[in-house]
Amino acid sequence: MFITKRHIPRRTILKGAGAALALPLLEAMVPARTLLAQTVASPKPRFVGIFFPHGMGPGHWVPKNVGALTELPYTLEGFKNVKENMVVLSGLWSKSAEPPEGTTGSDHWVAAAFLTANKPRKTAGSDSTVYEPTIDQLIAQKIGQDNLLPSLQLACEDPNSSSSNCGEGYSCSYTNSISWVGLPDSHLPGDTIPRTSPLPMELNPQVVFERLFGSGATPAQRAQRLSQSRSILDSVRDELSGLKGGLGASDKRTVDQYTDEIREIERRLQIAAKASTNVPEMALPSGIPESFDDHIKLHFDLTALAFQADITRVMTLLGGRDLTGRAFTYPKSELFPDGGVSPSWHGASHHGDTADGIKRFADLNRYHTSTMARFAEKLKATPDGDGTLLDHSLILYGTNMGNSNQHQHYDVAHLLVGGANGQLKGGRHLAYERKTVTTGNLLLHSGHVRD
Repeated sequence: MFITKRHIPRRTILKGAGAALALPLLEAMVPARTLLAQTVASPKPRFVGIFFPHGMGPGHWVPKNVGALTELPYTLEGFKNVKENMVVLSGLWSKSAEPPEGTTGSDHWVAAAFLTANKPRKTAGSDSTVYEPTIDQLIAQKIGQDNLLPSLQLACEDPNSSSSNCGEGYSCSYTNSISWVGLPDSHLPGDTIPRTSPLPMELNPQVVFERLFGSGATPAQRAQRLSQSRSILDSVRDELSGLKGGLGASDKRTVDQYTDEIREIERRLQIAAKASTNVPEMALPSGIPESFDDHIKLHFDLTALAFQADITRVMTLLGGRDLTGRAFTYPKSELFPDGGVSPSWHGASHHGDTADGIKRFADLNRYHTSTMARFAEKLKATPDGDGTLLDHSLILYGTNMGNSNQHQHYDVAHLLVGGANGQLKGGRHLAYERKTVTTGNLLLHSGHVRD
């Protein structure tokens, strides 16, 4: 039970010139002498779906033991600080990513199958469909309708880049988005096939920030604020000061930490915007970091803030597009003491089944998963109601291939991290017999999120 002297509404929004700022959960938002389960502090579930194509290096990501997750494999060592919060699933069958009977190669164009477990309709036209909404949209319908943004779709690779060419008779929309929404009462002419439409995955963190914290600002106002290095917080300074004057010490610390993080993200976005103008080889839109590491960290940090402020409860992230040849710089860290540069992503996925080739690919997988582990740690460090954001979140990380060198779609890597409001017990490795349990079964259980 929380007891507070002052009660302010949970959805208090501070408004200034062309800006609006949602607040994190504060003790002052909980009515005095009210049971936790009956207040706004009652845990709100969150869902995150993360897709990275091309599979993982065989022999490096499956834990040795089944059951208790006593030791992390090489690819997943970045999760050591949240090991007790994660479940590793091995042996899953991504049947929906397999090419249709009698065809080859078309499994590179079905990233959209990740969150629906349906084979997309084979078409290169506007009649593309995955037949039913993806699981993130089903969850958003259940838990996201009271939020400013029912869901948030992010990407780290430009859908319009030349990193991948759509082909095999499949629409580019199947590679450009992993989130699809249902179109009510809409069917293809002359038949009864349900229609769905892809949701655009936002690439630019600056645009994401403005959607989350700059609602109502015009492009001209945003450009002016960026050029003057002003913060969105400056627009609500007076309201913020007045609010803090009536809060307790704990709430003041929460607001200060929250606003400090907003300022830090704004600083990084401004640096990214300035750096983008100095890239001679390509014209990057303002606000998109040149570095993948900076890019994905910004997306994850913005998501953590959005979850904390309850602006959205559902996020999906497209880490890369199928067939991408992108290479990555490994920052110096505990996992990569000397840093380094990866080989081409798609090229490395065809590792030739050699020990050296698989190890180089496993290094790349190790880096990708470490970015998610950092995000999970951030959620774990953020209080939320009677626990943390990680306690109340379910993060699904997956891919579409097992042994990518052979284009196999069984023994596909999937990870679950978070407590899902007490519905998920972590610290486990669940192993399934090959080709017996599909990824669709996993989505079915992931969709049962209590509101």
